[in-house]
Amino acid sequence: MLDVLILTAGYGEGHNAAARGLLAACLDLGLAAEIADSFTALGPSYDRSRRQYLALINRLPGVWAAVYAWADRLPLVEFTLPLLSPVREALAKLLAERQPRVVVSVYPVYGYLVARLFPGARPFALHTIITDSITINRVWHSFPSDSWIVPNAASAAVLHGNGVPATLVRDLGFPVPPQFARNRPTRPAPGRGEKGRVLYMVNAGRELAPAIVAALLDLEGIHLTVTVGRDEELRERIEAVAAGRSLDIHGWTPHMAQLLMTHHVLIGKAGGATVQEAIAAETPMLITQIVPGQEEGNARLLFENDCAALCRTPESLAEKVQQLFAGGAAEWHRWHANIARLSRPDAARSIAQFVTGMKPESQEPVAAVLIGSCSDKPF
Repeated sequence: MLDVLILTAGYGEGHNAAARGLLAACLDLGLAAEIADSFTALGPSYDRSRRQYLALINRLPGVWAAVYAWADRLPLVEFTLPLLSPVREALAKLLAERQPRVVVSVYPVYGYLVARLFPGARPFALHTIITDSITINRVWHSFPSDSWIVPNAASAAVLHGNGVPATLVRDLGFPVPPQFARNRPTRPAPGRGEKGRVLYMVNAGRELAPAIVAALLDLEGIHLTVTVGRDEELRERIEAVAAGRSLDIHGWTPHMAQLLMTHHVLIGKAGGATVQEAIAAETPMLITQIVPGQEEGNARLLFENDCAALCRTPESLAEKVQQLFAGGAAEWHRWHANIARLSRPDAARSIAQFVTGMKPESQEPVAAVLIGSCSDKPF
């Protein structure tokens, strides 16, 4: 038997990031755990639909905003379930083979599929990790689940307001990788001879990236690091803009947690994983793009806690970076104190312990919590 089966899908990096963080924590605790993506049963149409989704949110955000709003008012997921019969069949086979004691879903559609497969009692506990903040669509909570795990108190309040019983909502944080909670590197505060360390993660708006790099390199007293993923053409364009000036540039890297924890400011889009990992690292953000719908809540969380700003142009980014580090970096210190109050770098471990009923002090599983049902009764 498997202790924990984590179900994810490739529609947005936040889902996969949450799955990986929880898996790492489960393995650290000695649990038998796996990640699965049953949507791969769709074959070539899966890759095509993921590309279409990314193109829609990046190129036609207004259209995506309308789709997101419709999904919040209409049972769109329920209407599409007949089209997902290959996914349902793959999930049924997976559950029969692996016999998990606990299933954790980080993608909402699995909740509907599990409800179809097990209209009565099910032989495992089902927990749903919501990867969005504040702007939480109804698709996340319109199915039976033994709990809904949210990243912050503001999101818990939204679920309560939408009729989810408070006893079923757990404010445990977002399951960032466990390295955010251990062996944290020393990060001297900016000012007094310490340069402001700026990390620019190019995960959207690539056409503006060279201009943004050029504007930041014109500033004095900062050290700039840029990540470009696997886009070699973009790397070449940025290297050309740098023209020999000091710049650290990374392609795809497994060391994002280390980079986040050693820099003072992150520049990037308001994706769920990006925002939550910045919070875990206690690194304030300058946001370049907000996808309507799910990312609005991520940005709002930071704005309302005074630890981020929206800067859509190279000029506004450079101006804000300069402000943050001016006058002994007073504004940065305020932002840092504010984001530190939100930080829960050990959330993945807390979630793993909760869903398995493992006591933090003894790490012994409590069998009663591992008995799932599809009722709305709390544990």
